[in-house]
Amino acid sequence: MPAPAHTIHGAPSARVPVLLTHGFGASRAMWASNADALAAGREVLTWDLPGHGASGAPAGLSHEQCLADMLELLDTLGAARAVLGGMSLGGFLSLLLCARHPERVAGLVLVDTGPGFRDDAARAEWNAWVAELAEDLEARGLDALRSGPESAAAEHAAGAAGLAAAARAILTQRDGEVFASLGRVAVPTLIVVGAEDERFLAAAEAMASRIPDARKLVIEDAGHAANMDQPEAFNRAVCEFLEDV
Repeated sequence: MPAPAHTIHGAPSARVPVLLTHGFGASRAMWASNADALAAGREVLTWDLPGHGASGAPAGLSHEQCLADMLELLDTLGAARAVLGGMSLGGFLSLLLCARHPERVAGLVLVDTGPGFRDDAARAEWNAWVAELAEDLEARGLDALRSGPESAAAEHAAGAAGLAAAARAILTQRDGEVFASLGRVAVPTLIVVGAEDERFLAAAEAMASRIPDARKLVIEDAGHAANMDQPEAFNRAVCEFLEDV
């Protein structure tokens, strides 16, 4: 299977590279105001999740396939370890990779991210919403996506059908593995959340209270895509964090 659609920013160096993973309904285009700034002195790889951007939606799509894609991209960089940066679903997948392959992770940047659910009822409610979203995408097309700068910047080669498949396969929550893994995260972690991203403020605090020595940054005048709403504040904070990794 070919590597997912991706872009490498910056040049190889002794500094640990960064792998940036976008959220559901977005694409690597959401990092356009960040990648070059973060790539000063290091490589930064942005990519399109399956069913998103220029990546197809292969049969048998799963969380495990996404993790395999991420590991393949690290191999593309020749990187034994990398800082994983992810927004929303991308942050969840970064945490999942850290839980299963901690030897490949040098640090985490979690942007407007949730760690999944430890409560079965809450997980079932989320999954019911995901199923409705997938059906809505199939019925109404891309108009079913929530409005936001990250989705507005994206063009999806696989169309709404690819996103519906991705929703069912990787937006659906299977268990509480990621939430349970938070206390075992053993790498430097920066948690970033927009002050206006009300649904994810509590999730950011839950992660900050459970991940050892995690740093949390609330960016004012920013919503669910804090890196796009306030790129200068985001870039400054992440660059400072990367210097310490």
